[in-house]
Amino acid sequence: MIEATQIPEGFRENAKGALVPVKTIRESDLVIDQFVSGAAAEWLALQQQMREFKEQLFADFNALLDLIAEKYHVKKGKKNGMKGNVTLFTFDGKYKLLVAISDAITFGPELQAAKALISECLTVWTENSGSELKTIVNAAFAVDSQGQVNVGRILSLRRYSIDNEQWRRAMTAISDAITVVGSKEYVRLYQRNEVGAYLPIPLDIASL
Repeated sequence: MIEATQIPEGFRENAKGALVPVKTIRESDLVIDQFVSGAAAEWLALQQQMREFKEQLFADFNALLDLIAEKYHVKKGKKNGMKGNVTLFTFDGKYKLLVAISDAITFGPELQAAKALISECLTVWTENSGSELKTIVNAAFAVDSQGQVNVGRILSLRRYSIDNEQWRRAMTAISDAITVVGSKEYVRLYQRNEVGAYLPIPLDIASL
């Protein structure tokens, strides 16, 4: 276990790890340090409180599902099929709680085969037609600054029902390329406004 460095009385440690006499530090820097340190302490405490709240919320949610499963005599091995993607309302309809599972998706090497097949299709089609579909495809396969494609745009290509064997093979390749690398449960709370629309209640400090 690494022990914290003991700072002598009358000194402060700067960003480079050097000890600086307090009397040489500008008063404004000390005031800023005190403000940020206080904000950080409260921020971290709230983060921990939210983490504990989330854990308890999901524990209570799973207990509710277990209670419902027992009511309808669902076998223990089948209860996992009930997890996630559930919307709950208060009796008066004022609040809506959404619990869902979001899959983290990536694509395997089959995606490159799909791209090659689609490129061949476009080469033939755009010779005698507009380039609208080509623009859509190019946007779908565009990569971000980390070299990653947009999952939603790639999957949206499967919505196009094109009667072409090569296109169908490309769509099959996209389906085969899909790899679920993990999933994350999330919960959102909504409140009904005066016109009946449900608006999210954010816990993100930037949204408040």
